[in-house]
Amino acid sequence: MFSPPAPSRKQDASETDLAKHDEEDYVEMKEQMYQDKLASLKRQLQQLQEGTLQEYQKRMKKLDQQYKERIRNAELFLQLETEQVERNYIKEKKAAVKEFEDKKVELKENLIAELEEKKKMIENEKLTMELTGDSMEVKPIMTRKLRRRPNDPVPIPDKRRKPLNYLLTDEQIMEDLRTLNKLKSPKRPASPSSPEHLPATPAESPAQRFEARIEDGKLYYDKRWYHKSQAIYLESKDNQKLSCVISSVGANEIWVRKTSDSTKMRIYLGQLQRGLFVIRRRSAA
Repeated sequence: MFSPPAPSRKQDASETDLAKHDEEDYVEMKEQMYQDKLASLKRQLQQLQEGTLQEYQKRMKKLDQQYKERIRNAELFLQLETEQVERNYIKEKKAAVKEFEDKKVELKENLIAELEEKKKMIENEKLTMELTGDSMEVKPIMTRKLRRRPNDPVPIPDKRRKPLNYLLTDEQIMEDLRTLNKLKSPKRPASPSSPEHLPATPAESPAQRFEARIEDGKLYYDKRWYHKSQAIYLESKDNQKLSCVISSVGANEIWVRKTSDSTKMRIYLGQLQRGLFVIRRRSAA
């Protein structure tokens, strides 16, 4: 059987040298690639420090755009908020001016109504005193002045004396009038044309009393409770019947608003107690 010839020693040496040469070329090429990569990184680092790196410039441009966009949005938001605040300020200012004018008109109307009510009270009291006679009038006592004798000392007026206040309250006046009426009634019969037999209205009958008080913001009058926004009828001394609504309940008075012209009136507890005004529920009237 035929067998191939065995390789010679010279051939083995040449193959070994070739493998060694290839290995040295691979190592040299790998080292060159490393050096090139290192040089490229150093070059990019240098460009980054100088600000000329393309990737750096690209990202910086993107950041700059984002920064400008945020600044523009912030300015728009500031402008919108400023305009909204200015609109709210103008609106609040107009509302404050309107409220001030309304309060001023309301205060003026309340003062006018209060003065008119006091005027009516004085007229009612005057009419009551005229109907009950002039027994309440206090006549001055006539004194006789004597001539001063030559040797008498001249009287010195006492400037330290203070004037006394003889004014009575409304309750004291009404109590005195009731007492006078009781004293006058058994003495002589009253004729049909006398004031005692005239049709008595709530303002002309001082002896008539009504229970009226205010508790917890509600009015208790004639065994009934009345509250704010309740519809009522208000009867005055001249037999006028007004349709009203209770607008507020104070400490010693109530305010009512007429449904006809929306004007307001103040009614004091003393007037309700003396019968100068009579309140009826609108449903029951």
